Amino acid sequence: FAPRASELLSPTMPPKFDPTEVKIVYVRVTGGEVPAASALAPKVGPLGLSPKKIGDDLVKATKEWQGMRVTAKLVIQNRQAKAEVVPSASALVIKALKEPPRDRKKVKNIVHSGSITMDDVIRIARIMREKSLAKKFEGTVLEILGTAQSIGCQVDGEDPHDIIDQIHDGEGPEIPDE
Repeated sequence: FAPRASELLSPTMPPKFDPTEVKIVYVRVTGGEVPAASALAPKVGPLGLSPKKIGDDLVKATKEWQGMRVTAKLVIQNRQAKAEVVPSASALVIKALKEPPRDRKKVKNIVHSGSITMDDVIRIARIMREKSLAKKFEGTVLEILGTAQSIGCQVDGEDPHDIIDQIHDGEGPEIPDE
């Protein structure tokens, strides 16, 4: 017994909208700037939200990440959206450099030549701990040092890779267990 074509193509209604359901949408935005409504529309439009209003919420949430590209998490429940920043390791390292905000339209190919302290690295590693894939906290610290190296900044005036080598050799700065 094969189903008829009309049965296969019968237009079924989408499931009823559940007000208690929590939906999570991740968007990449430039901190403190209004993202284009056209970029947000395909993500939040189907959930019955206005892209313009979401854009304003994102600006408020990313105020302190001025001019930096960060991932924002929209937690949507009952057609209400709460925006929060999900910082990446690189965004945290750049923020720790305390550089003045730049206009991304004018300044391109930025070189981050500053220096952060080992305490900064450990503080960032604590924030990133649950996202890290490392077994031990030391591994997370090494991940952040690697990020600092790829950004091109220094740690305590040294090249981050030298510190990574010291940690592998069992020397170098003291790293707490957690």
